[in-house]
Amino acid sequence: MRQPFVAGNWKMNGSRASARKLIDGIKQGIDSVATAEVAVCPSFVYLADVQAMLSDTRIALGAQNFSDQKPGAFTGEIAGDMLKDFDCKYVIIGHSERRALYGETDELVASKFITALEYGLRPIFCLGELLEERQQDQTESVIARQLDAILALPGGVEGLSKAVIAYEPVWAIGTGMTATPDQAQSVHAFIRERIAEKDANVAAGVQILYGGSVKPDNAVELFSQNDIDGGLIGGASLDAGSFLTICRAAGA
Repeated sequence: MRQPFVAGNWKMNGSRASARKLIDGIKQGIDSVATAEVAVCPSFVYLADVQAMLSDTRIALGAQNFSDQKPGAFTGEIAGDMLKDFDCKYVIIGHSERRALYGETDELVASKFITALEYGLRPIFCLGELLEERQQDQTESVIARQLDAILALPGGVEGLSKAVIAYEPVWAIGTGMTATPDQAQSVHAFIRERIAEKDANVAAGVQILYGGSVKPDNAVELFSQNDIDGGLIGGASLDAGSFLTICRAAGA
């Protein structure tokens, strides 16, 4: 049985003071989260602070991005072993904002996927379609293209057993729009079925999260779907009460 999982993506938000307040709030309520694994992904500059605050908890630490390159002359980049220095367990790769704003291709995301595994990091592999792609009935072809970039890699299918997938319809990220539970379930099922064509055991075991304006008032219905194993949470992860409510919903 797949363990429910909720990760908070803080994006480019926060300060040292707000990070401490947020983590303190999550720590105070984490015992009310019975079954879901919980992780937070702050900005790079707060990793050390958050690592220290999480040292006595079961809350995992993740990063929002990293480089697929080994350490070297790559100004401004972050290597996988640097994240391991701060006890990061997870790293988000392929987020739609990285793809859209910074030109990250399927090939680069696939390279980051393999590199993360080499460093013992669990990639949270994001994929999802644009609004116009959904309106043109291209959702499955877009998801297939993004997923196949991983499946085509040597060891890619096996690598998914050590990873997390996050389906994030781009049109529902930060817009207030949310895929209906049926829409979300349909894509999650498609992802699992496509992986099953390569390896049924990996498909059955991989956690697939939903991300796209998940809030306390819609989390239970979304997470009750058969193939939705939790959420990658953006804005709602910046409020301890909202985030904890979503985490409890994942284990309901």
